[in-house]
Amino acid sequence: MSFAAIRWDMILGGFGLFMFGIQFMGNGLKSVAGDQMRHYIDRYTTKPLSAMWIGILLTILMQSSSASTAIVIGFVRAGLMNLHQAAGLVMGANIGTTFTAFLISLNIDRYSLYIVFLGCMLICFAKRRRFQYIGDVVLGFGLIFFGLSAMGDTLAGLKELPEFENFALRMSGNSWLSMVTGALMTMIVQSSAATIGVIQKLYNANAITLTAALPFMFGANIGTTITGILAAMGGSLGARRTAGLHTIFNIFATGIGMLVLIPYTSFVTFIQEALHLSPMMEIAVSNIIFKIGATIIFFPFLKQMVELICKIVPGKEPDRPQVDINNLDMAVGYLLPAAAIGEAEKAMDQMIKIVRHEIRETQEFLNKPGTADDKQMIDQDESLINNCDKKITQFLINVSVRASIPPNDKERMRVDLDVIKNLERLGDLGINLAEFYMLVTEDDGFFTPDAIEDINTMYDIFFNMYDLAIEIYRQQDRTFLYALNQFEDSMDAMEVKARTGHFARMQHNECQSPIAGSVYCDILGTLERMGDHCCNIAKITLSAMPQETLLKH
Repeated sequence: MSFAAIRWDMILGGFGLFMFGIQFMGNGLKSVAGDQMRHYIDRYTTKPLSAMWIGILLTILMQSSSASTAIVIGFVRAGLMNLHQAAGLVMGANIGTTFTAFLISLNIDRYSLYIVFLGCMLICFAKRRRFQYIGDVVLGFGLIFFGLSAMGDTLAGLKELPEFENFALRMSGNSWLSMVTGALMTMIVQSSAATIGVIQKLYNANAITLTAALPFMFGANIGTTITGILAAMGGSLGARRTAGLHTIFNIFATGIGMLVLIPYTSFVTFIQEALHLSPMMEIAVSNIIFKIGATIIFFPFLKQMVELICKIVPGKEPDRPQVDINNLDMAVGYLLPAAAIGEAEKAMDQMIKIVRHEIRETQEFLNKPGTADDKQMIDQDESLINNCDKKITQFLINVSVRASIPPNDKERMRVDLDVIKNLERLGDLGINLAEFYMLVTEDDGFFTPDAIEDINTMYDIFFNMYDLAIEIYRQQDRTFLYALNQFEDSMDAMEVKARTGHFARMQHNECQSPIAGSVYCDILGTLERMGDHCCNIAKITLSAMPQETLLKH
């Protein structure tokens, strides 16, 4: 057979369908179990062992260790997970990725189009969205096997090519060449599952030997780290360390695999003969044993690996607001609603601090001016705020629905929910400010000194308003309202003054940065709206106070 006679369209097209099937099935699984998965990630990753199990489950759902590692890095970047938690998840991800190879080894190619048909029917005709997502899973599953079937016979023909035969012989005689080839292929396709799927088909067709297939598989373990590295680029120190940890773990694991290649090959052969495994299942089982074995070896040294990566990627993470609101106990809510409200308000205190911290960081971003890393830190605060909003709100709603609550406590809960929404909106507006400043930075623009001074004045007024609004909420004291209203008037007057000054500078051609000039009024309007939300917090609080209390004050 000549090189030109190979049906490359079948190989490439089949591989494309195979890759699409993996992604499509993963997206469907995420849609079916996404919310629950996020809950488990958030709640059960406090200990390395439980984090590892979550990593396994996450990767099975994602159908890609690269993708799940990228998600873990995203959690670290968002400040929702520390490095020790991420380490356990990364190890679990390496085990979870073996599930795809196991599925492939089932060798149900003949039924693939029936499975595709079933998936399409569910997607097209199912009325409930959940069944449509299940259809995505089924369709993706079918496409995996159809893609493998499409390229399977053609891949088998490669062994008749003198060029491929020579290369396969070289890989069999040079395990390091085989490993590098596997790593490069995985870096290109960004999926170790896809690489191992191709290995399974080649080995099944006797195109490569086991001594070439195993190092190829080990190399895929290194190549898969590229996605995490790309996801961490430009991210926080914690994100870069997580990507580095993933890389170190996989390199060490591959190194051990290469050192014990000969006895491991004999062991895999023994397993195959004892269990009468098919060639594709043989590769799948060898992959599972390798990944589990590497995890067992390195898991006791997790702490040391974290310390090592901290030395390799030096630096000190900036102090971040600590948020721990996972202990909101629904059982307490059912039995003692008042106590539950108290616990929710303790969590709100943390949310209040984070909101203030985020807004202060946006002011620092303006004055530095800030960089993309600074913007990333603000995004972390926003993620924490949204997390608090979701959890506290859901907790209070669940308590209100399922528990018998006196009218006074119901009113208190209403106030808390409204205050939470205003706090969350303040966080959103803080992000808007950071994005305005980032636009100016990316354009190499600048604000005039007078413009910066006016914005800082509005920031000062805002912080006074915010602190007074929070005092009104905490103490339910109307005596702070007069001062709050005075600051609101000052905020409105300052916005008018700043806009007037801006137009004057534009007329005198003092504003040399087009982007800065364009977003300046938006910044002023955003700060003014932030002041309005402070007033909303005060009004919501006072509206729930008994009339006699208001008169007393």
